[in-house]
Amino acid sequence: MGLMLCPDDDDVTSPDISWSYYGFRLFRQWLARTEGFALPEMAGFGGDRPWSSLTTTLAPLLDHPDHEGDIAPAQCAAMLPRLEDIIDEGPHAADDPHLRRRIDDTRRLIDVMRHCVDKDIPLIFC
Repeated sequence: MGLMLCPDDDDVTSPDISWSYYGFRLFRQWLARTEGFALPEMAGFGGDRPWSSLTTTLAPLLDHPDHEGDIAPAQCAAMLPRLEDIIDEGPHAADDPHLRRRIDDTRRLIDVMRHCVDKDIPLIFC
């Protein structure tokens, strides 16, 4: 069982991305590390550090329930530059399959979010 992030447009040809719940947790932990913090120390993830103590545009994605709900197009638009920076500035170890997977997932997420922004529709968790 897993989750999918997709545009709320009922168009089966729209881009989407899916993970197992475990895979999504690993992806978000990796994103959090790129932002300089550990996700398990955050409120809602086992810790008590408040999200208000951070200044990351990725908070709507990182601090979102694993199922149900959505992210508004404006929030997607705000996250896109940071996600693109992570791809452009991050390490690109061709021999590291885990890093390659994270980079590929980030690219796919960017595609889905860009579609949501262009169509002015929410990104839904299902």
